[in-house]
Amino acid sequence: MNLAELPGEALARRLEGKGILLQTGPFTVRIHSRVEGFTQQFRRFYASFPVVSEPAIADFHVRLIMPGGIRRRWRPQVLLLLDGQEVFLPYPLSHAFPLFEWGLNWAIAMQAHQYLMLHSAAVETAGKVMLLPAWPGSGKSTLCAALVSRGWRLFSDEFGLVRIDDGLLVPLPRPTPLKNKSIDVIREFAPGLEFGPAFHGTRKGTVAHLRTPDASVAQAHITAPPGWLVFPRYQAGVPLSLKPIARPQAFLKLANNSFNYQLLGLHGFQAVTRLVRHCDCYILSYSDLDEAIIKLNQLTDT
Repeated sequence: MNLAELPGEALARRLEGKGILLQTGPFTVRIHSRVEGFTQQFRRFYASFPVVSEPAIADFHVRLIMPGGIRRRWRPQVLLLLDGQEVFLPYPLSHAFPLFEWGLNWAIAMQAHQYLMLHSAAVETAGKVMLLPAWPGSGKSTLCAALVSRGWRLFSDEFGLVRIDDGLLVPLPRPTPLKNKSIDVIREFAPGLEFGPAFHGTRKGTVAHLRTPDASVAQAHITAPPGWLVFPRYQAGVPLSLKPIARPQAFLKLANNSFNYQLLGLHGFQAVTRLVRHCDCYILSYSDLDEAIIKLNQLTDT
């Protein structure tokens, strides 16, 4: 059963009671919430995601609550608990959905060490994955959203999950958060995509989420091998440039874009080594999304 098959009132009762067991990629998440306004956004963005039947073991337990006392009426806030522990300062009540998204990202990054975790967008075409490792401000989410709008399968906007034993990429498709100027850029570039509301004044500026394509959710169990490592760098006004880089340089850049490379020790070294050996490695500088997509399509066609 998918989340959309639960009537709105039944979903609200489940969230307020025993919680919803949601399958997102390889993870099962139990979600509780008594927070006003969260249920509608949660249902909208996770409508096509599978609900896991009870009983089942959850990888993460996420609970959204409102603090008591005066905060229930004066500048109301929301708290997020992970496995019963408060890990973030309170957020404004209106930011409950982005808090949930960031909290789940944090939980995965802190605990899912059965994978090599790269801070990378990941998209698939022709049976192989293109990894776009980058830190905030590099334009990876914008480029990822643009590629998905042109038919690439979304693996993840945030995580490149690499299996340690065989090097395959594991999908983790979830809503894509776009920030500040990227929101209007993608609205204009791909007007058919479904955006949620813009959340203003968050700790990352203005944030709006893109709904995950249903096809990507339906294929979230299908792994794929890596094919390309492309380190994107958006620079206003620069001409398009896609330059190969040496594998030792790619190794260093990739290790520095990993959440848990050092923690994994030898396994991390072997996993990154396997990736750079099996991928064509490039640095992409771009200012025009259409040009960038044409160039990346040409790269994958060859």
